[in-house]
Amino acid sequence: MAEAQPARTAGLGARAGQGRIRIGTRGSRLALWQAAAARDALAAAHGLDPEAVEIVPITTSGDVIRDRPLADAGGKGLFTKEIEQALLSGAVDLAVHSAKDMETVLSDGLVIGAVLPREDVRDALVARAAESLDALPAGARVGTASLRRAALVRRARPDVEIALLRGNVPTRLKRVEAGDFDATLLAVAGLKRLGLEHHVRALLPPDLFPPACGQGAIAIECRASDRRMRELLAPVDHRETAAAVACERAFLAALDGSCRTPIGGYARVEGGILRFDGTVLSEAGTESHSASASGDSGEAEAIGREAGEDIRRRAPAAFLARIGIV
Repeated sequence: MAEAQPARTAGLGARAGQGRIRIGTRGSRLALWQAAAARDALAAAHGLDPEAVEIVPITTSGDVIRDRPLADAGGKGLFTKEIEQALLSGAVDLAVHSAKDMETVLSDGLVIGAVLPREDVRDALVARAAESLDALPAGARVGTASLRRAALVRRARPDVEIALLRGNVPTRLKRVEAGDFDATLLAVAGLKRLGLEHHVRALLPPDLFPPACGQGAIAIECRASDRRMRELLAPVDHRETAAAVACERAFLAALDGSCRTPIGGYARVEGGILRFDGTVLSEAGTESHSASASGDSGEAEAIGREAGEDIRRRAPAAFLARIGIV
């Protein structure tokens, strides 16, 4: 067995070309954790020394612009644009993203080559004192930059104040601890990956608090024309997670969903059947429209698209226009 390892590594090197495989990623602790997870998955799948995979941190516009909501600064593509440019130029071979940060339509020439096994999809309440959303005091200040989270909180607690809170996970935790906010909402997946789940006060169930599409999933992007990288990624692609993410992204595409639209969706594969539930809300959280669809997991995109088109058919045109769906 010990003698077989170099042969497998050599085979990988032949397929991948000379030199290291370079993974582009944001430079936050969470992003670097995700890139390391992708590196380790590739190393395990191909018998590769992890040192042969280089992680290349790239500063994105989303990391620099923190004084206003993403919707006002250009959308969630701000977290991926510079990384995708590096991928297209050949400066890196792969790009690792939180799937929820990726634009609904990828740049020409790029594809999602693999999706790693999904973590917990739920949002978590992080609060100074309250043990649940219901327990927050009247007028509590809840920090978030997500229109979806803001709308869902307003739906549950119209009496609280929503205020802008941007920054990486540790920064947002510190702002709550410092008393700048009474609470915030964070993805459970990110807290777990950083070993910070002890900050969770309450877990918010997906049926009442639908997560962002792609939440908890790590996507690995590559050039569509790069056959070698696509072959390398194939063994690390988690089929059920990939189907769920494809379904959720198709739901977004059917609704032209972006960070300017309060939208949530959750797909999961149960016994070979993919089940999807999606919701679109008004910013105030006072109106919402939901759809469910299911079918064979091999029809993931069609299932997500069906749910999105169902909402388009049933929701009033005035409501859709108000939240930016045309």
